[in-house]
Amino acid sequence: MSCSLNLRNISYTNEHKALFANVCLNVGHEEKIAILGANGCGKSTLLKIMAGLIKPSSGYVEIFHHKMENLKAFNTYRNDIGYLPQDVSNHFLCPTVIEDVIFSLRANGVTQNEAIKKADILLEELGIIHLKQRTVFELSGGEQKIVALAGLLILEPKILLLDEPTNALDTQSQERIMSLLKSINKSMVIVSHHHSFIENLAHNMYELKENSFSKIE
Repeated sequence: MSCSLNLRNISYTNEHKALFANVCLNVGHEEKIAILGANGCGKSTLLKIMAGLIKPSSGYVEIFHHKMENLKAFNTYRNDIGYLPQDVSNHFLCPTVIEDVIFSLRANGVTQNEAIKKADILLEELGIIHLKQRTVFELSGGEQKIVALAGLLILEPKILLLDEPTNALDTQSQERIMSLLKSINKSMVIVSHHHSFIENLAHNMYELKENSFSKIE
């Protein structure tokens, strides 16, 4: 199986302590990986390192077998990596759903008509076409998560990095998000503490602790 993303002995120490050390992980093509762990163990930090947003203290990331020597090296693959933060409320750049979803396409030079046409198809597939003209900040937490996800998927990334995609959502919204993620055939790394939901989605699960990173059998 070809790999989309590899972690090679990743370690990270912040100003207070070492969060984790020598983390190794291979994410195969269209493989869904879950990383579980207690709050504060460094799951979100590890995901940001994968996304090229934080430099590890040691070790390195490979994207499609290319070693990322520094954060600038990730720029070549920005459209291939879709990163969804835990709190999406500060993620939106435009007031309405349709404007926000097409923003990245427009920034890449796609005409407005073409961008809207592509967005309409995606919003229909995600079941939120009825929200097209709504203001994003009037939406429920679950709806905001799906809109933010649409903003990533519109660029057709090959890798999705999702930080607690079901956090702070009610059970119905959690199930809807997980159903959507299950239908998406992409390489995926999901940080979560919802073991009962994630086990039905992920091909493999790993647990991050202060002194270890191991596969959950």
